[in-house]
Amino acid sequence: MAAKNFLHELVGSMSQGAAGNPTVAMIEAAFRHHGLHWRYVNIEVTPADLADSVRGARAMGFRGFNCSMPHKVAVIRHLDGLGESAGIMGAVNCVVRRGDKLIGENTDGKGFLKSLESVTNPKGKSVVLFGAGGAARAIAVELGLAGVKRITVVNRDEARGGELVKLLREKLKLDAELVIWCGDYSIPAGTDFVINGTSIGLYDSEARLALDVNSLKPGMVVADVIFSPPRTRLIREAESRGCTALDGLGMIVNQGVVSIQYWTGVNPEPTVMRKAVEEALGD
Repeated sequence: MAAKNFLHELVGSMSQGAAGNPTVAMIEAAFRHHGLHWRYVNIEVTPADLADSVRGARAMGFRGFNCSMPHKVAVIRHLDGLGESAGIMGAVNCVVRRGDKLIGENTDGKGFLKSLESVTNPKGKSVVLFGAGGAARAIAVELGLAGVKRITVVNRDEARGGELVKLLREKLKLDAELVIWCGDYSIPAGTDFVINGTSIGLYDSEARLALDVNSLKPGMVVADVIFSPPRTRLIREAESRGCTALDGLGMIVNQGVVSIQYWTGVNPEPTVMRKAVEEALGD
């Protein structure tokens, strides 16, 4: 790693086994485009070294860093505070230096919300969300904070799905229900947004979400968190049925946009960032 005095500012990604992460290419491209003398470096960190790594980031003057699994929850005890949504969901993927404090934020859901808001206002809408893992949890919390009317969580694991529904009801006072995912789920009439918050489709363009595609109707917004490949089977099927489709690249790019805004105060150009991600993925 280059010494701090050779750089204007330094941010990083604390991850485990995340070599080749397209986020590096995306954020570095934004720094270059805006003439920022910053660097974004990927750092392999084991759980045993997490505390020392955060102390090192403080000592070296990092302006912030991202953290991926398995660090999103464990990092919290090493920080000075949490943003609103990170505090609600109990997970951090973006740390920001504010004064002399390191504050944990979560841009997973914020990136999704920013992508969604490019096509519609989520306030008052009804949502079907597949999955209850980290990405789904972050998306549900941000949608709740943005004022959606109702979220139906469709999940195979009753305990995990129930935990998310409980969080949405108790912390956000949201109308939320759990449906145990068994067989092809049929989207109820009156649904505005359908979101795949699972890993189904990652690196497999033919992977099928257990969904009755005939229940997808024109006017629905159908979104996928999968960014590789961007055109998942769900996205293609949604488009063929007249839905507005949002691929996972929009979410990952907008996560980067929000992170750069937090760290630098600059509003980066998303088209430059998306192009860098596409090139890194070979799309």
